[in-house]
Amino acid sequence: MSNIKPLYDRVVIKRMEEEKMSAGGIVIPDSATEKPIKGEVVAVGEGKVLDNGNVRAPKVKAGDKVLFGKYSGTEVKLDGTDYLVVKEDDIFAILG
Repeated sequence: MSNIKPLYDRVVIKRMEEEKMSAGGIVIPDSATEKPIKGEVVAVGEGKVLDNGNVRAPKVKAGDKVLFGKYSGTEVKLDGTDYLVVKEDDIFAILG
């Protein structure tokens, strides 16, 4: 990946691929699948600036697997790869 550093409380995520086959063995075409809501954190900003001027460090770090909102963030394409830039508040959970 190119050298990218998101600002403030922004996080760059690479979406994980959704399963192409159902539990029963039925192949699901691309046109019937929704965009994945799981991804891997690629880069993290410095943190959120609070009202008192302090900076709250982000809870996520590069390499974390996360769940995020279906319609969250802005999609960008860098070096032929699609990424999603979201605010840290749009991340719901870190997957263990």
